Amino acid sequence: MSLFKSASTVSLLTLVSRITGLARELLMASAFGASALTDAFNVAFRIPNLFRRLFAEGAFSQAFVPVLAASKARNTEAQTRHLIDQVATVLAWVLVLVSLVGVLASPLMVWVLASGLRQSPEGYDAAVLMTRLMFPYIACMSLVALAAAVLNTWRHFVVPAATPVLLNVCMIAAAWFGAPAFARVGIEPIYAMAVGVMLGGLLQLGVQVPALRRLGLLPRLSVSWRGFRSAWRDEATRRIVTLMGPALLGVSVAQLSLIINTQIASYLGAGSVSWLSYADRLMEFPTALLGVALGVVLMPQLSAARASGDDEQYSGMLDWGLRLVVLLAVPCAVGLLAFAEPLVSVLYHYGAFRDSDVSQVAHALAGYGAGLLGLVAIKVLAPGFYANQDIRTPVRIAVGVLVITQLLNVVLVPRLGHAGLALSIGLGAMLNAMALLVGLVRRGMYRPRPGWWRFLLQVGGASLVLAAGLLWAAGAVDWIAMRAQPGSRIGLMAAILAGAAAAYFALLMITGVKLRQLFRK
Repeated sequence: MSLFKSASTVSLLTLVSRITGLARELLMASAFGASALTDAFNVAFRIPNLFRRLFAEGAFSQAFVPVLAASKARNTEAQTRHLIDQVATVLAWVLVLVSLVGVLASPLMVWVLASGLRQSPEGYDAAVLMTRLMFPYIACMSLVALAAAVLNTWRHFVVPAATPVLLNVCMIAAAWFGAPAFARVGIEPIYAMAVGVMLGGLLQLGVQVPALRRLGLLPRLSVSWRGFRSAWRDEATRRIVTLMGPALLGVSVAQLSLIINTQIASYLGAGSVSWLSYADRLMEFPTALLGVALGVVLMPQLSAARASGDDEQYSGMLDWGLRLVVLLAVPCAVGLLAFAEPLVSVLYHYGAFRDSDVSQVAHALAGYGAGLLGLVAIKVLAPGFYANQDIRTPVRIAVGVLVITQLLNVVLVPRLGHAGLALSIGLGAMLNAMALLVGLVRRGMYRPRPGWWRFLLQVGGASLVLAAGLLWAAGAVDWIAMRAQPGSRIGLMAAILAGAAAAYFALLMITGVKLRQLFRK
């Protein structure tokens, strides 16, 4: 399967995941609005997700995939399967311990992440209880990350990409059926969402088993202490643990920024955490469809190219990935900046979601949009280092960006409130991506192919025309007043976005961009 076809498969399934994720956010916004209890749920849900990003999709995947890909390229099939068994055994033991500690330490974690919730005792207590209910989700997702790393390395992308849909389906069911059922028996309805998260985690883990079994790669876990000690002492396992050290530091820096921003948001008034969460959900559409899809496909292929010493293929894959990022992320960023209020109005403005909430979410969305290109580019550039088993360089860059981001918060938050937090994240992502790009070029790991300046001018010109059209469309219609006409509002936005996309690609082709060459890779 070609790289573009693989990326398209992942992107399409990710789109389904994001659509169902948006549906769950729409239901939550309509059912619960933005209040102290929704802030409590968002904080509680953020805690296991924070650990998931730290360990599962962060440090563990960054360390495990290059070692697994190198073993697949150099060793026998039996040796690679042995590696998977040993790593899975160690991971399972660690996850049991982490889950127990997390449930016990929930009050401390809520306080660290969002001590401002204490301003509403009901919200703080709800956040602690929901954290305890949802914390074992990290165990499910870490094992899912292990399975996804194996399946992606064997170029089986469908199951890992489709798996997140199950979480969204469970949360939709929780909002649609569970919340009213909880209310009827006198239980706070928001707690149904926590139950839905745990059911979703178990389902996501369950679907990995048949996929791994078909490939003969289902890990054999050892539940004995002797088995754990043997797995821990395995040379490949120790190599992964060694790589996880700097990787964990690097991911921790990004999550530390999230913790600080959530703390700040918790003091900016009720609803601030939720406004940022709703905006983040929309921003994740292009980030996941472009960045995550490319990163998932490129990571094992870059690792294999480095393991075989094929520097030309390695640099060529990076160049192709970056061109796709620029081609697709720039117009998406323009859309978030120029068309933020219509997007938020059409997608969220129902039920308990107020007119004022639309403006607040739109401001945050525009802040994220300013850094969308950087957020997506990082997903392509960072694997360029990880594939070379160089995790320290991205860590050093991330530490510097964290400091700059918090300095930006000092300047922006007093002036822009919660939108300043989003803008500082966006600007920090742009700096991070630029530093990664410079590092790859200076080391000779990435050699840009000819034609970049012309390509940037072509994309930039088409994007300026796109921005002008979307700004006009955003101001020509009172999107908030159209709340009573949801069908017309949805149809109008779909027509505008479809026309804008068609005009953008038509302008690119008129100026000479060879789209077929990019899409054939």
